[in-house]
Amino acid sequence: MKIGLLGLPNSGKTTIFNALTRSEAEVGTYANNKAEPNVAVVEVGDERISRLTQLYHPKKTIYATIEIVDFAGLTKGSERKDDFSSAQMTLVRNLDAIALVVRNFTDDLTGAPAPLVDIETIDTEFILSDMIITENRLERIAWSTRRGKTTNTMQLEEKVLKKILEELNRGRHVRDLILNHNEQKLVSGFQFLTHKPFFVILNSEEKNFGRNQDLLADIQTKYKVIEFAGNFEMELASFDDSEDAGLFMAEMGITESARDRMTRFAYEVMGHISFITVGADEVRAWTLHDGDTALEAAATIHSDLCRGFIRAECFSYDDLMACGSEKGIRDNGCFRLEGKNYKVKDGDILNIRFSI
Repeated sequence: MKIGLLGLPNSGKTTIFNALTRSEAEVGTYANNKAEPNVAVVEVGDERISRLTQLYHPKKTIYATIEIVDFAGLTKGSERKDDFSSAQMTLVRNLDAIALVVRNFTDDLTGAPAPLVDIETIDTEFILSDMIITENRLERIAWSTRRGKTTNTMQLEEKVLKKILEELNRGRHVRDLILNHNEQKLVSGFQFLTHKPFFVILNSEEKNFGRNQDLLADIQTKYKVIEFAGNFEMELASFDDSEDAGLFMAEMGITESARDRMTRFAYEVMGHISFITVGADEVRAWTLHDGDTALEAAATIHSDLCRGFIRAECFSYDDLMACGSEKGIRDNGCFRLEGKNYKVKDGDILNIRFSI
């Protein structure tokens, strides 16, 4: 899973990046918007994996991971001014989700914060970017039609793109459209920005963190939002002593690290869940979309398990903790055999039986 941090200049994107990843990227390094983005991979904090490691004593423990990408600041008209290189725009369009970092602190250069205005500015840029792509493709389809080179697929593509353009012209997002499976397939290659899962990170200063309920409520009328005290949490991430860090967190009313809060929130926004495989060799968390089946879980582990799927041996993490062992799971009737259409639940522990 890859999440991009985007926002206006001086919104604190790199500060948030450092807080989430415990990196030491230079803050304010994007004087030139052509600079390369900062990239880091973070583990998805999951107490279940830690407890299962204590129970199974595996040779390896593997947590799920999220790749965080910190991009240069966007400005009004970024798409038309070509602020991003084509390589960077390709990276943006290949993201799995976008996190918009919004300034909620006073800045010497830009003055008092205006989070709602900033959100609207970037949202408009995303809509315009998708409109340009849509219009360009429709022009190429029209050119082919005039020369008698149209196909059935092209006609279907034109129909769905016109539907998308109409939505964008109304100031709405592609993600708000109800597209059937075939329509989704036809437009998936465009990687529309307004089609991606999207949420807001409100980057507040220390003195007003946790006191922005009305502002958060206003943002939540349109978008999912999470609040961080960026500078404070960047400093917190650099602490080696967990006890000292805990004292500072308690003073701010923070119960978890920025990383743990962010990764859990991202899973909720994107509709992701975790299933787990266990054994003497490895305890590992795997990521699925909520509603995915046992067959899709098998494919996530390895294509051979999907191809030769027989059944999934299944029990829940909660039942395992309650029963104390796999023997207890069986003795208490909590062990299940599930078919390929079984919808995997968050915290399911699976063992895929297969034959090729």
